[in-house]
Amino acid sequence: MRILQVNKFYYRRGGDCIVALRTEEMLRQHGHEVAVFAMSYPKNLSSPWSGYFASEVDFDTDRIRAMRRAMGHGDIFRSFRRILNDFKPDVVHLHNIHSYISPVVARLAHEYGCRVVWTMHDYKLICPGYTCSRDDAICHACFMRKWNVIIHKCMRGSKLASMAAYCEATKWSRDRLQQWVDTFICPSHYMAKCLHDAGFDDKKVVVLHNCVNHIPQEIITERDDYYCYAGRLSEEKGVDNLLEVAATLPLHIKVAGDGPLEEPLRQKYADAKNIEFVGLLDQTQVRELMAHARFTVMPSEWPENNPLSVIESLCLGTPAVGTHNGGIPELIDYTNGIVARPQALGTAIEQAHMRSWDYEEIAHDAIEQFNPETHYERLMKIYQP
Repeated sequence: MRILQVNKFYYRRGGDCIVALRTEEMLRQHGHEVAVFAMSYPKNLSSPWSGYFASEVDFDTDRIRAMRRAMGHGDIFRSFRRILNDFKPDVVHLHNIHSYISPVVARLAHEYGCRVVWTMHDYKLICPGYTCSRDDAICHACFMRKWNVIIHKCMRGSKLASMAAYCEATKWSRDRLQQWVDTFICPSHYMAKCLHDAGFDDKKVVVLHNCVNHIPQEIITERDDYYCYAGRLSEEKGVDNLLEVAATLPLHIKVAGDGPLEEPLRQKYADAKNIEFVGLLDQTQVRELMAHARFTVMPSEWPENNPLSVIESLCLGTPAVGTHNGGIPELIDYTNGIVARPQALGTAIEQAHMRSWDYEEIAHDAIEQFNPETHYERLMKIYQP
């Protein structure tokens, strides 16, 4: 098959980008012809398709041009139609496309005659503010009434930014998108339920968990005496709460990643001997960190969809402690970790440290569930219903 993968960035920026890159690699390994489309960006990986990429837009330096892109205007028509005409895809697989690419590409792909599938990496289609959270609580107010984003100033506390998000949400409405998209892929049952609650047609929604792209050859059973967090250091990830708890415990934690909270957290816990910041690690280094840890922690305070860090931890045989938000409880049960409310994170960490875990069994069960071959077979059924 000829498959066009579309994501707004073409480098390992976040979970959505990682999944898009892994999907591209997986499809190539199975003999498909794959093209990619993204926004031009200095950090993008090299690609023979980069000449087709949409021009870069920046919401900080040129808001008018960026907003036009978000609404589907500007050079996006020309660049996307060009790759459609030259590559002639059978399937267009959309990933994270809002704002920097624009959902207009779904319409263009549909009009061209392609099968269009769209993986829901975040909540943008149903929550203009992306996170489905407000005032430190889960919020579904915009599912059916998008104007709530303006009332509550969900975008950075700004009424102007929230009005822009409202305009984008109404332009790319549920009814319009359902005309152009054949299947919405939800990485979690939680995401599928959110789409259902927002009025999407259940017949157009399928659940397909993320997968790993690396199956460990050996599971380490003798673990080092630390636990770890690997991910973005930002407010919604709950890292500040995690480290407040960690500072009170006689247990060593290693923190991997970067983000807006990195420097403030390094300064705040500079004297905490049991908190070690190891910086931003590459994929191999993250696996090494997790593989030797007693357990990992996913302290997120917003409804995570289907976090790769938990899946990868489990496939390495490393149990996970996670908060009871979003799709996290779908991944963790009493055999492979502990789920707790954010307020009870400290107790869960202590329990995980005291328990004896069967690392090999955890890995066996996770690899069976999240291996790339199973994922590929299910993806093909979505591409060729």
